[in-house]
Amino acid sequence: MKIIMLGAPGAGKGTQAKQIAKTYGVPHISTGDIFRANIKEGTELGKKAQGYMDQGLLVPDELVCDLVVDRIHKDDCKEGYVLDGFPRTIPQANALDAALAENGEKIEFAIDIEVPDENIIRRMSGRRSCKDCGAIFHVVYNPPKKEDECDVCGGELVLRDDDKEETVKKRLDVYHEQTAPLIEHYKEAGSLYEIDGTQDIEVVFDKIKSILEA
Repeated sequence: MKIIMLGAPGAGKGTQAKQIAKTYGVPHISTGDIFRANIKEGTELGKKAQGYMDQGLLVPDELVCDLVVDRIHKDDCKEGYVLDGFPRTIPQANALDAALAENGEKIEFAIDIEVPDENIIRRMSGRRSCKDCGAIFHVVYNPPKKEDECDVCGGELVLRDDDKEETVKKRLDVYHEQTAPLIEHYKEAGSLYEIDGTQDIEVVFDKIKSILEA
């Protein structure tokens, strides 16, 4: 069960990835987690990544791929894994395909959660995050009991810079330019499955289950 999650930022792929991991007992792997773990453990790959990050540079595709491949060959990935946030570009996808092919492996399921841009902008610009405990609410879908006050700890709720409409639009532009071509890449490989992500979270997950268990 080698799965990658595709979809624009805010499409809900992280939520679904966690649910897949929990249901099927496979690790949910994000590049952010891999970076943090390698840097914390002081591995050779971690030190290389830290060097780029300290200079404010993007970690090169080749190194990101090395970190991911190192992670997916750990013991807990024997039954499979869910990759979330990687690959982001065609060069990363090609590097991953090549690394997996060396071991006679390939990505079996590329699950694309499709949500129109206007829905994503509405979803993300309505988010409010607690400055103290990090809890997330939504002005429409999950409003706090008191306006601008966290239900969990009473802290102040704010609109994060990441969730501001102009920032979301920029992130979507980058996604369409760099990441959307992956959909064609995995379609050609015969491993793409497209799901309407505008439906309820449970409905989306039921569709994913039917794909994985077919």
